[in-house]
Amino acid sequence: MIRWADKEDLAGLVQVELAADQTFVPLGIVFPPGTTMIEECDDPGRVIVAGRPPVGFALLSQVDGLTHLDQLAVHPDHQGQGVGTRLIEAVCDAAAATSDAITLTTFRDVPWNAPWYARRGFEVLPPESWGPELRALVEHERALGLEIAPRVVMRKTL
Repeated sequence: MIRWADKEDLAGLVQVELAADQTFVPLGIVFPPGTTMIEECDDPGRVIVAGRPPVGFALLSQVDGLTHLDQLAVHPDHQGQGVGTRLIEAVCDAAAATSDAITLTTFRDVPWNAPWYARRGFEVLPPESWGPELRALVEHERALGLEIAPRVVMRKTL
């Protein structure tokens, strides 16, 4: 079941994000210490979840007037079952009401990152096409230490 999060869902999503982050460890990608992205969110109106209790989520924001996918995470016990695909479809449906595109940042070479999004209609957006807020977001990610493997900005026109 894909739905908008309830306030009560937010705390439990931290464990989903932390578990999903562990799938990167065998690739040599270890995220810097600190709060997770979902811990920094207190607005369930920015979060679409899968399940009750949730086993995956999509965290949204607005960047340069477009919907931006801040985070998509699925608990490893539920990966490979279409949860991420259903979440990204819900993100596209929700975004279409207010935006003509979705942007995101992701790892270029991780199979379940940029290649996965490309199969769902996202294309790499070159730096000269980034707006000022997107450019600032990429710089912020670098400052946090997220540039631990090659990353790209992607966009899907709705």
